[in-house]
Amino acid sequence: MNPVEFPWLTAIIALPLVAALAIPIIPDKEGQTVRWYGLGVAIADFALMIYAFWQNYDFHSSAYQFVEKYAWLPQIGLNWSVAVDGLSMPLILLTGLINTLAIFAAWKVTNKPRLFYGLMLAMYSAQLGVFVAQDLLLFFLMWEIELVPVYLLISIWGGAKRRYAATKFILYTAAASIFILVAGFALAFSGDTFTFDIASLGMKEYPKAVELLAYAGFLIAFGVKLPIFPLHTWLPDAHGEASAPGSMILAGVLLKMGGYALIRFNMEMLPNAHVYFAPVLAILGVVNIIYGACCAFAQTNLKRRLAYSSIAHMGFVLIGLASYTELGVSGAMLQMVSHGLIAASLFFLTGVTYERTHTLLMDKMGGIGKVMPKTFALYTAGAMASLALPGMSGFVGELMVFLGIASSDVYSSSFKVVVVLLSAVGVILTPIYLLSMLRKVFYGDQSEELHLDTVVADVKPRELFITACLILPIIGIGLYPKMVTQTYDVKTVEVATHARQVLPVVGGQQPKSLYSQIFTAPTLASAEVESLVNISK
Repeated sequence: MNPVEFPWLTAIIALPLVAALAIPIIPDKEGQTVRWYGLGVAIADFALMIYAFWQNYDFHSSAYQFVEKYAWLPQIGLNWSVAVDGLSMPLILLTGLINTLAIFAAWKVTNKPRLFYGLMLAMYSAQLGVFVAQDLLLFFLMWEIELVPVYLLISIWGGAKRRYAATKFILYTAAASIFILVAGFALAFSGDTFTFDIASLGMKEYPKAVELLAYAGFLIAFGVKLPIFPLHTWLPDAHGEASAPGSMILAGVLLKMGGYALIRFNMEMLPNAHVYFAPVLAILGVVNIIYGACCAFAQTNLKRRLAYSSIAHMGFVLIGLASYTELGVSGAMLQMVSHGLIAASLFFLTGVTYERTHTLLMDKMGGIGKVMPKTFALYTAGAMASLALPGMSGFVGELMVFLGIASSDVYSSSFKVVVVLLSAVGVILTPIYLLSMLRKVFYGDQSEELHLDTVVADVKPRELFITACLILPIIGIGLYPKMVTQTYDVKTVEVATHARQVLPVVGGQQPKSLYSQIFTAPTLASAEVESLVNISK
């Protein structure tokens, strides 16, 4: 068989799921065999996707690649349709890396190990399915399947309030998923043809009301997962109660599913509605940044502080998507990849610290840097990346978003100044709450309530390896961003260009309103407008 014709994506998705189904029959009494089995499967799947993309993926093409389409339930229009492009490929690799390291981080799980590793592998498979699905109904199924393992991982292996956090997570995300289904059916039934194919849906022409309502429905559904204020309240509770491996996946992968879907569905599929919602996204992004930073500073729980930090960082993704510039959209993608690595490293190191101190309250720690110097150094590196220190990936992503919105020609100067200045306030607040976190946890006198073993307290080789696998790419991307941006640049240019094509048409039709003061379509010659209209059709 020709390597290009091999069903790479089906194999990548199926491997963790099939392996998870085989776990109950594996002979194992103490969980050691299952532990090695789960890690081996995760490594094999990650290696398989690296090999497939390295050998067969064309970085210079914006078209879908590795296309596979099989009729599954033709009676309802459901097809097994999967493919990758520049939007999904880097996030698939991120998913593979984070999940593999999360399984390795769960090395000490002794409570129901078969169920734990089975759920981890099943969740891994569903997350990959979300990023490659090219059938809207298939996307919805993968989106829903992923919720169940997360709910169980929090409710069984979480903290003292794990059931409350897990219930809140499932209620928020499951209720929001209804909007995906409703909006998807509205688009599928619109027009003369019925289809769930995402590419075909993107080429349809919808009535204005249908497109706006579908956009709003998708925004709510994906806004919960990103998360966008005020749909964010499940996240601090979920992070606060989830185990370290669960938090790594929550921050490293699940939030990125929301950002990816906003680009794929809202911006790429519904560009006409994006004209009306883009200023709203920019405003919500600013709110996320300032609100998340202020709330993070008020937290005394280490994981909740990092959770609110994630909310703030996801605000840059919204601003990048609202910018209508190639640089802004590219910065949003880089911010997602960067934050996935940074957040995973910080939540893992928080788990390492919790194992030694048995507390997440920063006021009860203090001074542990003396007995955990390696952990302190690694935690400091992660915090520096999170506060966007030059030379690390966080700086590049945020800078690209800032330059993207500042150079946008679709907003008035006053609106851009307000967005940039308010976002900069959030950037200033970030080092304040992160550096104060380091001071409370690692500096000062050691709390009398802590009884650390000075011999074994510091980071161990396994933990050092996991952290290094996250910190090294953070530094590498910071020093040479092209190692990531080249994987999606062609696609983000296409997405931004496609979105801008409707601006002269839709923007010119907008009534005098609040948007007319902050949102201005570029002035084009009539001949150029006509050509763009023909292209968009």
